[in-house]
Amino acid sequence: MALLARWRRSRRDRRAALLVLGGLSGFVAAVYVVVVLGGGALIGHTSSPHLGLSVLATAIVALAFEPVQRRLEAVASRVVYHGRPSPYDVLSRFTEAVTGSYASDEVPARMAKVLADGTGARWAQVWLMVNDDLVLAATWPPAIDADPTRPGTDSAPGRRALTVRLAGEVLGVLRLQERERQPLTPVEDRLFSGLAGQAGLVLHGVRLRAELAARLVELSARAEELRVSRERLVDTQDAERQQLERDIHDGAQQHLVALAVNLRLAQTLETRAPERAEQVLTEQRAAAEAAIETLVSLSRGIYPPLLGDAGIGAALRAALGASPVPVTVVEEQVERYAADVEAAVYFCCLEAVQNAVKHSGARQVTVTLRGAGDRLELEVSDDGCGFDPAHVATGNGLANMRARADALGGRLGWSAGPLGGTRVRGWVPVAPVSAALVG
Repeated sequence: MALLARWRRSRRDRRAALLVLGGLSGFVAAVYVVVVLGGGALIGHTSSPHLGLSVLATAIVALAFEPVQRRLEAVASRVVYHGRPSPYDVLSRFTEAVTGSYASDEVPARMAKVLADGTGARWAQVWLMVNDDLVLAATWPPAIDADPTRPGTDSAPGRRALTVRLAGEVLGVLRLQERERQPLTPVEDRLFSGLAGQAGLVLHGVRLRAELAARLVELSARAEELRVSRERLVDTQDAERQQLERDIHDGAQQHLVALAVNLRLAQTLETRAPERAEQVLTEQRAAAEAAIETLVSLSRGIYPPLLGDAGIGAALRAALGASPVPVTVVEEQVERYAADVEAAVYFCCLEAVQNAVKHSGARQVTVTLRGAGDRLELEVSDDGCGFDPAHVATGNGLANMRARADALGGRLGWSAGPLGGTRVRGWVPVAPVSAALVG
């Protein structure tokens, strides 16, 4: 039965070719009769063909041959293929049919339609290679119950598949299901192979457009993250500035005001009660030292001098030396970096340790700094009670740390540690600099 069906379909191809050939022969004969014989009769030259009329007839045939051939092929397609385009017509117009102004997500569907229409298959599919795996991109007709299994894993009767390659790279697979008792004819089989050969450039263009679209989405999301990060950083800086103003007003300013008042009192008592004035001046020495200590403490909170002098590790050890929870600072291939990089990493580590001390109930905190080529990595882990990141809202401290890393083009996140507790991990891009240039 299959051989009979194939013979019938081959006979249909021959019929289409004979129709086109017969039509072209008739067209040539008609031009000759009308131009040469008819024209010769009009001018009274009937004994032999007129040379000029013969040349004219040849020119007409040459100019009109291709349009007439296309028209005859369309007519033959409607007659022989019951309205379906002939395989030759499909192959010649394939690239035009699946390219142009169509969106990249429409191309696989149009390609599957062309394949199904050209071969007369029950259904046709286009599979795309995405991340080293085949993904079904389109099926035609869309509503048909086609086999969704991956090409190469099925062996159903009448199932045909061809791999699409470009410069040796696998871009996808074209697959179709022959109709029952109607296998592909040799012409349709060559059409199938021809479509697979031409599909390489088309699928390559589809993949490039899809990659560009994905890259655009990624860049847009990144730009939005940076915008939000900058806004958060500005808000954080405003809050820190207000906090600094309160600290100065409530701390250093009060010490300095009291010192100024007592000095004026000593000046007044100098003539009236010299002994009392001397006692007041002696007491102001301790007040001046307290004011200096308060200012030094505030300046360390802004930018510790040791950070610029000795680097991140030394500054963290000095700042965390008096912590109620033991803190270990580990450095691995850490060099000197730009001042903004060292400050960001320093304050991120400091904030993470303070959070662990306040909220985790930890008995040990470890800060690890690791130089990794063009980036500086940080990790702060503790052995405390930990938390579930999915059910804990991000506080100001965690948001501040992330904003500092984002502002430099880095990343920072937190999660539960592998053995319990909390782990804060992040990195910032760096370029090692001379210690003399830091700050």
